[in-house]
Amino acid sequence: MSAETQFKVNIYQSAKPKRVPKVVSEELKGGASPKAISRMKKESVDCPVVKKEVAFLVCFACPSFLRRVTGVVDCAGGSGPPAEWLI
Repeated sequence: MSAETQFKVNIYQSAKPKRVPKVVSEELKGGASPKAISRMKKESVDCPVVKKEVAFLVCFACPSFLRRVTGVVDCAGGSGPPAEWLI
């Protein structure tokens, strides 16, 4: 059973990269290339679940993340990222 898209969130380049917790970085090491992770560290989204700007890598590791297509993230809503990921 797949979750349905509740929010469509635009991805944008942030002027200053957001801090990404080590837990998130370690979790993504095997799943994405180092070059892709480096590029994603410079991107941000306005998370509709926690109602603030978060680094895209936090969004990518979130259980509510469904897919990323041409600069737009499909989000299932849900509980959002764990509080300790929100720096």
